[in-house]
Amino acid sequence: MVISKFGGSSLATSSQFKRVKEIVDSNKMIKVVVPSAPGKRDEKDHKITDLLYMCYQLSSHGLKFDDIFKMIAERFFEICDSLSIDIDLENILEEIKINIEKNKGRDYCASRGEYINGILLAKYLGYEFIDASDVIFFNESNEIDEIKTNEALREKISMDDDIKYVIPGFYGSFMSEVRTFSRGGSDITGSVIANALDAKLYENWTDVSGFLVADPKIVENPKEIDLITYKELRELSYMGAKVLHEEAIFPVKKKGIPIQIKNTNRPQDKGTLIVPETWEKNREHLVTGIAGKKNFTVITVEKTLMNSDKSFLRKLVSVFETNDISIEHMPSGIDSISVVVSDEELNGKLSKIKEEMRIYLNPDNIISSSNMALVAVVGRGMIRTKGISARVFTALSSNGVNIRMISQGSSELNIIIGIENSDFETAIKAIYKAFYE
Repeated sequence: MVISKFGGSSLATSSQFKRVKEIVDSNKMIKVVVPSAPGKRDEKDHKITDLLYMCYQLSSHGLKFDDIFKMIAERFFEICDSLSIDIDLENILEEIKINIEKNKGRDYCASRGEYINGILLAKYLGYEFIDASDVIFFNESNEIDEIKTNEALREKISMDDDIKYVIPGFYGSFMSEVRTFSRGGSDITGSVIANALDAKLYENWTDVSGFLVADPKIVENPKEIDLITYKELRELSYMGAKVLHEEAIFPVKKKGIPIQIKNTNRPQDKGTLIVPETWEKNREHLVTGIAGKKNFTVITVEKTLMNSDKSFLRKLVSVFETNDISIEHMPSGIDSISVVVSDEELNGKLSKIKEEMRIYLNPDNIISSSNMALVAVVGRGMIRTKGISARVFTALSSNGVNIRMISQGSSELNIIIGIENSDFETAIKAIYKAFYE
């Protein structure tokens, strides 16, 4: 059994609906299709979800949102009319508009793009529609209630017949109220369903043919990643390589269900297969991917005999915790430790942070350095191979990149390198060339 999720670009127009039907009809193993709301048709267009958020904002302030809602309705009518889908779309839209006026909530409003798209797609494919509110449940902490969700999905969906289903992505319910995941959360919906139904494969159809070794905006025509493990994907996603919602891994990871990233517009492309570590096999390349982000600040605390103060690390971390700042990395020496935080997290709190450090830690010195970028070199093959770090550092040195920080976890899955913002693109290109050209 296969669960297939289609993203907003895959369902943005009636012609894209036809592509989706061709894909679904060609694979008899597909049991459940998970649609997103229609995405942009071109660069100047708007995502349906963005328009729905605008409706909510206007309505919540007592302002008219008729013009925005009309744009939404026209998009759905275009799809419905072009494909001759026989449903009472006008009544569905009118009910939603009334509920927005009654202030049924931000999540309700935002989820209606997936809801309507799900109804249209189910009718077009000849599948049975299941409202995600009836089978995807959240708890008080706004996390998936796995037991209740699994029971509901297994009760609704029979494994012993040929009936196929459409379940909208992005939302579920808590106490009869609609709740949504974070943006891009349809990826999570598909993963939750795959886990509940013990699927053989979770397909995620989008507008790219899988993950690339490096950002194509930096490296010209980078190679595609055919196979990547859950752990490698987490590392690359965290460092900015976005194709799949990073939380979508967790539900399927429990049962080792692979995720296949595929291109709706190029279904013949191999795509990227995301697998458990147990699927590991020999690879052509030692480095799986290279990713990174700019705009970090490094705060270095120096104190003689720091390691003899057993409470030092706890007090240091508590300064960032009480200021609601996430720590990216903490490389250390005998008498010094550096804390790397994003400028976005720091958000003008640097002076306050340093003052609290002086009070709580009584350090010898505090040094802060900004304009730093982080580059992650990720690959399972690095664990068993000597000289990977040397190749990375040689490539950077040969291209005039000054290394300001090095951090490598004990798993040896990745190497994190801190460099100047201005060297970021040069560094990515140099490392890619060292391992792929």
